[in-house]
Amino acid sequence: MSASSLYPPTLRREPPVSSRRWFAYSLFALAGIGLFFIPAFIIRPFRHQSPRALLLAMTLRQRAPLGTLIAALACFILALVLWKTASRWRKSLLVLTLLLVTFSAVMARLNYFEWMFHPIDGAQFVAQADSKLDAKQMIMAVRIGTEARAYPISQMAYHHVLNDVVAGVPIAVTY
Repeated sequence: MSASSLYPPTLRREPPVSSRRWFAYSLFALAGIGLFFIPAFIIRPFRHQSPRALLLAMTLRQRAPLGTLIAALACFILALVLWKTASRWRKSLLVLTLLLVTFSAVMARLNYFEWMFHPIDGAQFVAQADSKLDAKQMIMAVRIGTEARAYPISQMAYHHVLNDVVAGVPIAVTY
């Protein structure tokens, strides 16, 4: 005999079906939104990123396209079911949440990190005497044969990669 059978049916407390549906809707919405926003929050320019946090971000980023699609589909199905009995403010909440989940599902398929780290289209170089770099500013230098280039760390930290040709040799400078 189970413990629930000791009580009359009127005293058993099971959540109503709509409460469970709202709970499931909330979980799917949080999962869909989190799969996009957590990696975007962790991987930001000029912020410290620990190895564990980066591993989490890259793992979520890798699973985000499928995960956000599943979460969005589940949210749309549950929203259709919940819409019939929802009050006006809950319908507004459904619409707002669906917009965020849809935005997350679309963004999870784009390489938005390229928007944060703008690649350098065409590097321009000036003579050392004409540069406006502070004497204490760090640079990365490349010399091949008689030709040399210097890349300011302050610029490379933002862009991360620059393709260049030094003395006829194609190079990729990265920081």
